Amino acid sequence: MHNFSRTMVSTHASLPALPPHPELSGYVQSATFVSHVCPYPIGVLVIGTLFAWMAQPEAWLAFGTLLLLEIVLGIDNVIFISILSGKLPPEQRDRARTIGLLAAAITRLLLLASIAWVVSLKNELFQVFGLGFSGKDLVLLGGGLFLMYKAVKEMHELLEGPDHQETTPLKAGTASFAAIIAQIMVLDIVFSLDSVITAVGMADDIGVMVWAVIVTVGIMLFAARPIGEFVQKHPTVKMLALSFLLLIGVNLVAEGFHLKIPKGYTYFAMGFAVVVEALNMRVRGHQPVKLHQPEVTGDSSRRE
Repeated sequence: MHNFSRTMVSTHASLPALPPHPELSGYVQSATFVSHVCPYPIGVLVIGTLFAWMAQPEAWLAFGTLLLLEIVLGIDNVIFISILSGKLPPEQRDRARTIGLLAAAITRLLLLASIAWVVSLKNELFQVFGLGFSGKDLVLLGGGLFLMYKAVKEMHELLEGPDHQETTPLKAGTASFAAIIAQIMVLDIVFSLDSVITAVGMADDIGVMVWAVIVTVGIMLFAARPIGEFVQKHPTVKMLALSFLLLIGVNLVAEGFHLKIPKGYTYFAMGFAVVVEALNMRVRGHQPVKLHQPEVTGDSSRRE
């Protein structure tokens, strides 16, 4: 064990330091440099980076705080994946949810591995009418607009029904799986970028960030199925979830234009809406609310 520690320290000391960066410190700088030069003992350094923080009591506090925040940020991702996977046949939904969440985990870990590039996305690229835009701003704008479009489109289909009833269910289900997975992966990038930038702002140790992401995705994998089934079973909850996605899309677009909306306001509004919906469900009891289901395409009697 002492030889292992000496090897880590001597190897780390022999490597040149990264240029100082206000948002990169501690293991983040060393891990970023190692990912570029890839020396022989990279395995030793990676293992040390991932596990060294566990011996520091203050790091556990940072881990707990970051884990809680990552779970809150991950709820948006789970809701989006649950709604999109609900458009698939029942036998394909679990697979779509699993693929979507694993893709989210891989995206987050890749972004953490290239943390210097992620931070550089905040550098201004160009200006429009005096307003500067960075790479992060463009990603947030694109993701927010896409999320708003998807939420409004899903609301329309639930309330008005799909435009083309003649599509056969088999063809629609088969063709939509790849398209839905692609849409999930596109939004995974947006949610992951927001998650990783938040992690960088809260923790200095990349090991803390990596484990927070891994544990968060594990919890999301466990919770995705019951959340998805609950949303599909209660149409008004699905409509509420779509409203949340629309609100999140507006927030992303506003942030892309440097209009900072405190996340506390958004989460309070969402929490209040959930309480109101829970009271409505209790008053209604077991009386179902009927909405259009886009995946059912063979029944022509639904629309005149």
